[in-house]
Amino acid sequence: MADTSIWIISFLSIAGVIIRPYKLPEAMWAVLGAFLLLIFGLILPSNALKGILNGTNVYLFLTGMMLLAETAREEKLFDWLASYATKLSRGSSQRLFILIYLVGIVVTIFLSNDATAVVLTPAVAVAAKSAKIKKPLPFLLICAFIANAASFVLPISNPANLVIYKSHLPSLWQWLGQFTLPSLTAIVTTFVLLGLTQRKYLHQKIESHNIEPKMTSGAKTALLGIAITAIILLVCSAIDIQLGLPTFFTGIATSAIVIIRSQKKPWIIIKGVSWSILPLVAGLFIIVEALNKTGLITMLSGILQQSLINSVTATTWLSGLITAYGCNLLNNLPAGLIVSNAIQPHHIPEIVKRAILIGIDLGPNLSVTGSLATILWLVALRREGISISGWAFLKLGAIIMSVALVFTLVSLWL
Repeated sequence: MADTSIWIISFLSIAGVIIRPYKLPEAMWAVLGAFLLLIFGLILPSNALKGILNGTNVYLFLTGMMLLAETAREEKLFDWLASYATKLSRGSSQRLFILIYLVGIVVTIFLSNDATAVVLTPAVAVAAKSAKIKKPLPFLLICAFIANAASFVLPISNPANLVIYKSHLPSLWQWLGQFTLPSLTAIVTTFVLLGLTQRKYLHQKIESHNIEPKMTSGAKTALLGIAITAIILLVCSAIDIQLGLPTFFTGIATSAIVIIRSQKKPWIIIKGVSWSILPLVAGLFIIVEALNKTGLITMLSGILQQSLINSVTATTWLSGLITAYGCNLLNNLPAGLIVSNAIQPHHIPEIVKRAILIGIDLGPNLSVTGSLATILWLVALRREGISISGWAFLKLGAIIMSVALVFTLVSLWL
């Protein structure tokens, strides 16, 4: 009965995060689920605390990255990037498509996929309005798809990377050796397929001659802070230091310097940060800790071990495919937490771990509910008065994600 109750509460909580009934915040559903598990004695306070503490590195990383992203957004760094790309397009929608895609790659790699969804999407929308583009959706779709396709170039490109590996995150050089080719494969394949599916919209007229991008001094400082942060995090990754604390401190330092130089009030930056992400992640960590009590993690570990005995190659393919499609039912963050707990206690071949991470990172390109980044992208679109149905996105994602996933998994053997 206790296990059944845990399953019901966990399922309803995760469904609430994805569906957002009554338009209530995602975090509320995760926290409510965790609270109910505690109230009904389905998880001990000590185990709930253990679950929360398991996410410490992720909280620190998210806080630092959110501060960096919000500081850059407030100083209109992303508006400048989008406007500059529009200016460079010289009236060509195909060229603009390529340039925005390149900007999306850079933002995702160094500021994480959530930043691409939250801050680059509105900037692209503003640039599209300035250029008087009648159908801006193809350019905005870039922000959603590249946010996931480029999210395993570096360990810092997606919080899910920290969740999957936890304290066993590979060093920078190991990471680059393992994920450079798969990342390039995912990025290029996604670009080609997105371009092909949107080609009829890439002949629109673009007015770029009246656009004069101007970078403020605050934007320059924010850009410098992001560059320094990237260097620090790359060094930390190279010498095997967990990324949470360095990201936290560099995010605070950059924001403080920009605020002081711009003579702005700190509250402007602080109130713009999506702080609800932190209790959302904490609630999910508690839910996963409770699910662990039901034997789910043990069962998954057993299935994985048995599959490895039969065939490492088949296990690699199945792991990548199941996690990619499965994370669209659960959302990739709780799916990543569950899978991470299943693989940590055992010696799993690196190629299987890589396939799982690719599934968790790239899989959300199937649907609007696949990742927090895509959900945030959808919210950003609605604020700009632009909408896309879940079905329309699914039809695109079914082609783009599926083909990109197969090619990316194949690259693991090259």
